[in-house]
Amino acid sequence: MKPIKVLVVGCGHMGKSHARAYHKNPEFQIAGLVSRNDGSREDLNREFGGGISLFNNFSQALEETRPDAVSINTYPDTHAEFAIRAMDAGAHVFVEKPLAETVEAAERVVAKARETSRKLVAGYILHHHPSVSKFLEIGKTLGKPLVMRMNLNQQSAGPEWETHKRLMDSCSPIVDCGVHYVDLMCQVTGANPVHIHAIGARLSDEIGSDMYNYGHLHVTFDDGSVGWYEAGWGPMMSEDAHFIKDLIGPRGSVSMVQDTRKKDGASSDIDSHTRTSTLLVHHSERDEKGLFKRKDEWIDMSGEPSHQDLCDREQAFFLRSIREDLDLSNHHASAVNSLRIVLAADQSWRTGTVISV
Repeated sequence: MKPIKVLVVGCGHMGKSHARAYHKNPEFQIAGLVSRNDGSREDLNREFGGGISLFNNFSQALEETRPDAVSINTYPDTHAEFAIRAMDAGAHVFVEKPLAETVEAAERVVAKARETSRKLVAGYILHHHPSVSKFLEIGKTLGKPLVMRMNLNQQSAGPEWETHKRLMDSCSPIVDCGVHYVDLMCQVTGANPVHIHAIGARLSDEIGSDMYNYGHLHVTFDDGSVGWYEAGWGPMMSEDAHFIKDLIGPRGSVSMVQDTRKKDGASSDIDSHTRTSTLLVHHSERDEKGLFKRKDEWIDMSGEPSHQDLCDREQAFFLRSIREDLDLSNHHASAVNSLRIVLAADQSWRTGTVISV
């Protein structure tokens, strides 16, 4: 088979990682790199040996390269528009999360994929993470209801803070990264959200007056399970508790545990967002003396994939969805559902009310 010609749109953190995944996979051929930042696309072109067409205009790139697939790694405010235009041009689409800025727009993107018979894969990197899969597998054995505690705070400065401020022109931290973690909550419970509530705070004058760079969402599910997700960005954020991932049920708990050795800027290191060194499993069963019957288990996950390895796996899945004509309807449903939950949380913060869904 001929390699799939892919147009990479956006050459920031995730765009670079996905471009590297395409470059190393012989079943892909990069047809062009699109970025508003000349340096980022030129750096990638040099890294790949040169000869790739470079653009700063999506429309021009789409028309001139006529790609088989488009990889959209821009800010969220362009995701839906670019995805729909790419599918109308006959291309399959990989689009970074969140799928769109609104649920209605996300549903239009999914409808366009059905209408055009194009493959649409959203960038849910944790779907391809072996530690996360094991975490959820164990979580499903803990009984109901489940308590789910998750966060991803990021202390950022310099270029990272500039990226975060630009992201907040489109969405808050609990929306941008929250889609990953409420998706995990839905996977492990198999339940539907009932009530959603959020609190938040604007901790910087460098962001818009209607935006908050710290947020905390709470979800109640129809099986009695409850979950919270916390996310904050900026130079003021604490490095101490940037990575909490716990599932707690009547039969015990499972926690993702990172290497406890700290380094400056750990929370802004993109590898730290997915890197888990150990799963800690606790069993609540006790003997006749009221003491625990089983010792806690430490499951070593030190050989897990890096962030780049996970991006490689994402694009291998994108490739397989095209080559094998995979049914992606469940994937689309989870992407829209997780977006619906985090946007309800955002609405809760803005209105000061609990949102019932």
